Amino acid sequence: MTNVVQVTNVSPSTTSEQMRTLFGFLGNIEELKLFPPDESPLPVTSRVCFVKFHEAESVGVSQHLTNTVFVDRALIVVPFAEVDKKFAEPLP
Repeated sequence: MTNVVQVTNVSPSTTSEQMRTLFGFLGNIEELKLFPPDESPLPVTSRVCFVKFHEAESVGVSQHLTNTVFVDRALIVVPFAEVDKKFAEPLP
C-alpha cells in the first residue's frame, strides 16, 4: 500500500504552504512537492502536488478531499505508487 497521493487540478495561485496546511489535518506529512514550484517563473494553468504521509492510512482519508473546491478548483486526489529507484534509472 502506498503512502503517497497525487493531487491534480490545483489552482495556479495555491502555495505549497496552503497544501501542507490542508493535508496536514489528515496525517503527518513526510514530504510535499508542488509542481511547478512556488518560485517558478513559468505561467501555468494548473498545478500538481504529491503528498507523502508517514502513515499509509492517511492516503485513504485524503481521497475524501476529491471534488473539494480549494481556492478556485475542485481537487482530484488519487493514490500514487512510488517508482522503485532501481527501475527509475536510465538504460545504458
